[in-house]
Amino acid sequence: MAELRDPSVLFFDSGIGGLSVVKEARIILPGLRHIYVADDAAFPYGAWDEAELLDRMTGLFETLIEAFRPGLIVIACNTASTLAIGHLRRAFPDQVFVGTVPAIKPAAERTRSGLVSVLATPGTVRRQYTRDLIRQYAGQCHVRLVGSEHLAELAEDYMRTGFVDEEAVRREIAPCFVEENGRRTDIVVLACTHYPFLANRMRKTAPWPVDWIDTSEAIARRTLTLVEQMQFGPRDFSLPDIAVFTSDDPRTEVMRLASGFGLSTEPFPG
Repeated sequence: MAELRDPSVLFFDSGIGGLSVVKEARIILPGLRHIYVADDAAFPYGAWDEAELLDRMTGLFETLIEAFRPGLIVIACNTASTLAIGHLRRAFPDQVFVGTVPAIKPAAERTRSGLVSVLATPGTVRRQYTRDLIRQYAGQCHVRLVGSEHLAELAEDYMRTGFVDEEAVRREIAPCFVEENGRRTDIVVLACTHYPFLANRMRKTAPWPVDWIDTSEAIARRTLTLVEQMQFGPRDFSLPDIAVFTSDDPRTEVMRLASGFGLSTEPFPG
């Protein structure tokens, strides 16, 4: 009989964006413990050199896997997934990883105008992985890749303070909207887990209505599919769902935010 996996899922993101995935996962996977890890000391990932970021993530996961022995790991970050998930699977072959990639395939299936924009961090836009998805699934569409320099930080600030500069949001999303031969962009893919937190502000400041595709629920359901194929031990409900931050002193408002998602805060292991 195969050894039972630890009844836990570790969610990893550069900041608080992955909480949008945890929110969905806690609803559909109540029998597993949820461990959220935010590498806020290195936020934002989109500005990092690729080799340096890969080294950092490898070291972090060595520590996290040793500390928590998770049954499943979700990389709830497009930038990290498109860069590192293949490397992490090779480095930690006993672990099962779920990645987060831009929802280009469903966007291509749903567009009527044929004009789709992918709103992402500069790191995700640069990745060959993203361009391969477009070539594989959206060859019949015109896909515009929009690398936002500031939107993830605006989302972080909004979740921490409750305030965001709507004009700044408007500037960041403006390149997504294309008019061509009487057609208009009708779908924008939110290719960063931070962005759904600003979805209402995006709708308010957009020049015309579009379908905004949020991948958070899809990631959680992909996780559920894998969980149903695996064997986990029984959960010890005395161990709470937790949030862990890599910064030495996460701000009070961040801990309060984690609490609002049902997570208690613990220090980074080691």
